Amino acid sequence: MSEFFQYLVTGLTIGSMYGLIGLGIVLVHNASHVVNFAQGDLQMLGGMSAVALLSIGLPLPVALLGGVLAGGLAGLLMFKFTIEPAGEAGPLALVIITLGVGLVLRGAAELVWGQGFYSLPTFSGNEVIRLGGVTIVPQSLWVIGMTAVVLILLAYFFTRSLTGKAILATSLDRDAATLMGINTRRMQLVTFGLAGLLGAVAGVLIAPIAFTHSAAGLILGLKGFVAAVLGGLGSFRGALVGGLFLGVAESMMAGYGSSDYKNAIAYLLIVLILIFMPRGIFGGMSGERV
Repeated sequence: MSEFFQYLVTGLTIGSMYGLIGLGIVLVHNASHVVNFAQGDLQMLGGMSAVALLSIGLPLPVALLGGVLAGGLAGLLMFKFTIEPAGEAGPLALVIITLGVGLVLRGAAELVWGQGFYSLPTFSGNEVIRLGGVTIVPQSLWVIGMTAVVLILLAYFFTRSLTGKAILATSLDRDAATLMGINTRRMQLVTFGLAGLLGAVAGVLIAPIAFTHSAAGLILGLKGFVAAVLGGLGSFRGALVGGLFLGVAESMMAGYGSSDYKNAIAYLLIVLILIFMPRGIFGGMSGERV
């Protein structure tokens, strides 16, 4: 039984990261109806930027903040110089643009940092916590706890702030929102920035327990997309639940089966969900309140 709980903690940790990436994908999709396949690369950029800032002598908290801001800035620039100029291009063209941005980010990261693997120090030491037969790394608590905090902050933002409500209005009906005086382009810009922040938060949280590298965003972006689709593309809570489910499923496969097949879980789940439940677990209501 202790093995089960050990795998469960590991799965929740990994799943929280998938959920954060999935949340970024959902945010962008709700506001602009674009599936951002560069979201995983924004996660990579956050982690790698924090590593770089730490290497030049900045304190860890400052490096972490810088990494998160780098992801947010990349999200803003992505919209301003790629999505916005595309204007009213169709969904397929916009998806291809996000794929191209991901390729550019990976190529730029490889030029700057090479193909090496990097990590950050843990936030609160390396002394493990033992509960019964379960060993918990403190960084896992940071990942799970900060994911919960992010979800609460998003809930507050979308239900209490004018900007959050304007983003929701934009996602529900862009034309009606424009007639009500909402600058929908600005709301989309804010959404891409928020998505970049979410991706970067995932990057800096997971870097102390999982190496980051220039190509890390490729597979993580796919896992985040699977999480978003599992929950229902457009559902905030669904993205998080989908990420946790995927992370736990992978952990159980690696523990009780073979780690060689854990990545196949994501592909299998997305095929099954698209065939039997194409709207996802929570129905994927665009503009859903958190």
